[in-house]
Amino acid sequence: MKNVIKLLIDENLSPTLVQLANVRGFVCSHVSYLGFAGDKDWQLRDKILDGDWTFITANSPDFRGPRDTPGSEGEYADIALHAGLICINAPGGTNRAVQHAVMNQVLNELEALGDLTNQVLEADLSREGELTFRRYELPKPD
Repeated sequence: MKNVIKLLIDENLSPTLVQLANVRGFVCSHVSYLGFAGDKDWQLRDKILDGDWTFITANSPDFRGPRDTPGSEGEYADIALHAGLICINAPGGTNRAVQHAVMNQVLNELEALGDLTNQVLEADLSREGELTFRRYELPKPD
């Protein structure tokens, strides 16, 4: 039996992404559905870890740290074991339609590559609309 990836979507992304993921066979919720809206990042981090969630956010630096040195700072900097982090990066933000398009591609990546235990999947959307992915370990192996 295939392991089901549990996704938790941050409040800076549309709650409508939940249904998109659930229809595709993922277990998915939104921080506002769980009563976590407005929580500080460190409070949210503890709830993400306790629930064994793979977290999806557009607030990448606060969770993974600086782009060039992920794990040097951020809420995931000192975590030895986590279910994964998905960062959606778009200059100037995104509207709901763009979030849905990006989420579909993120879900495709998850279906193809499997779970993200101790990994980050970065979805980088350029100003021109090109979507690229980077996947790396966090924390970095010794």
